[in-house]
Parts: sequence; C-alpha cells; structure tokens
Amino acid sequence: MKPKIILLVEDNPSDVELMRRALQKSHIATKLIVAEDGQEALDYLFDSDPLTSANKNELPALVLLDLKLPKVDGLQVLHRIRTDERTSHLPVVILTTSSEEQDITQSYDLGANSYIRKPVDFKQFVDATQYLGLYWLVMNESAPPKKR
Repeated sequence: MKPKIILLVEDNPSDVELMRRALQKSHIATKLIVAEDGQEALDYLFDSDPLTSANKNELPALVLLDLKLPKVDGLQVLHRIRTDERTSHLPVVILTTSSEEQDITQSYDLGANSYIRKPVDFKQFVDATQYLGLYWLVMNESAPPKKR
C-alpha cells in the first residue's frame, strides 16, 4: 500500500523534527512533505500544469497547519485551500501553540476540520500524532477527488 502524504506546514525546525520522530514511532505509513512557510504550502498545493490545470504534486491526505507562519499566515493558507475546488475537501488540522479564542473561532469559520494545541511534552506529542494519524489516515473516509 502506498504511503499517504501529510503536508506539514511548520516553520519551527524543532517541531518538524518532533513530528518526524512521532510519525516514525506511530508506525503509520506516511510520506511527510514539509512547507516552512505559508507560501511554500500554497506553491505545493497549487503548482499546476498551465495546459491542463492538473496538480503537478500529489495532493496530501492530510494538512497539518501552523497558524503563525512567515510570508503567508496559516489562516490565509486555510482560506485558499477552502476556496479552491480542487482542495476544498482536504482534511486540514490546525496544529499550533495558540490557545487564543479568536484563532480557534477563525480557524473553524474558515473550515478547519480540527484545532489542536501542540503538546509541549514529547510523549504527549507522540500520542497526539499517533491519534491524528490513526484517525485521519486510517479510520477517516476522505471525500473523493472532485472531477473536472
């Protein structure tokens, strides 16, 4: 079975490494693509062939999106994902340190599927990653791709 792709949009190298380690410990077959800022995430998701408009990159099964990002912030990335027909059904989980009510409300208003505060403790981070992976990559039935 082909590993499912997770697009991790995260600018903190320590958190990226934690995610890599946590995914390895969870033993869920995944391919982790990392975008270090919001613009990189948009470039990955929307890089398409000018003749066919087909994505050059395989769309991820799950997007893990930080909110506080350079260039384009996480809420803008989420808005773009939800307003494009090709990506409107992608599961997007906000994974951030923010517990601000405004961030939580805006995330859900823009169509986030889930909002999770990053655990500080490594064991809790691994546990949260394992639960995320099991639910979104194994148990969840994703919407079929939209036909053009």
